[in-house]
Amino acid sequence: MTRYRSGSLFYIILELSKVKITVAVAFTTITGYILAARGYNPGFVLPTLGIFFLACGSSVINHLQERRTDALMARTSGRPLPSHKISILQALIIAIMETIAGSAILLFSAGKEALLLGLFAMLWYNGVYTILKRLTPNAVIPGSVIGSIPPLVGWVSAGGNLWSTEAGMLAVFFFIWQVPHFYLLALQYGHEYEIAGLPTIATKWSPAKIRNHIFFWIILTAGAAIFISISPLPSSVISSVLIVISSILLVFSFRNIRAARNHDFKAFTYFMKINYFVLTITVILIAGPLLHSIFNI
Repeated sequence: MTRYRSGSLFYIILELSKVKITVAVAFTTITGYILAARGYNPGFVLPTLGIFFLACGSSVINHLQERRTDALMARTSGRPLPSHKISILQALIIAIMETIAGSAILLFSAGKEALLLGLFAMLWYNGVYTILKRLTPNAVIPGSVIGSIPPLVGWVSAGGNLWSTEAGMLAVFFFIWQVPHFYLLALQYGHEYEIAGLPTIATKWSPAKIRNHIFFWIILTAGAAIFISISPLPSSVISSVLIVISSILLVFSFRNIRAARNHDFKAFTYFMKINYFVLTITVILIAGPLLHSIFNI
């Protein structure tokens, strides 16, 4: 039996559940809900909570799946399972409880369609992407599908049509941005992945080629955001203008990435830029109904 100090189990569960990431996942669920509802109502709370718990359960399962490779990398060796802060059985129980809680909340608050989408995201993350990561450095492309699902859960929870053009545009945006996000992670931590025996583009492509691909996907990310800005999704003209400005600034901030020198290239700086951009677009979309009510445009 693994021993832990009184109160420390709570923090171990938070770490296993990757709460910083799962909160961001829940945030995109709120975005989808507000966009479909065209305004604010408390109905988003339970579906968001359901996705949060499902994402937590999926994260714990991922910790279980990758505990051996985590032990080989400096960045992850201190995680609860490789550092023996908690047992495999305890982690499994936590995963089951979080998954059941998330599934029940989604089913009773948003219906079968939302639940199936949430469970599909889990299956894709733990059953497809996590396995593909061990087989190919190109797992990032199918893996990015996962990020497009939580906003769709919010969308259908508010009564939106899953097969509508607007839902598709939303899903495409949240899919595309993750590709440069993961490429930048590969540049930052590629050497650790190699030590752990995981295939990575950092060992298959030159840094210059990776940066060229990142810039290409940044252009696609900005383009997807601009398409959203001219769609019915933003509730305010101000939101549309802010999205366009943010997209232009994103491309401008990455303009020198292809000419960067290998020895002084700061991948993490660019990693944070793309993260802040997506956060900005998400906030703009969420604030759309409020901006419309204030300025009536």
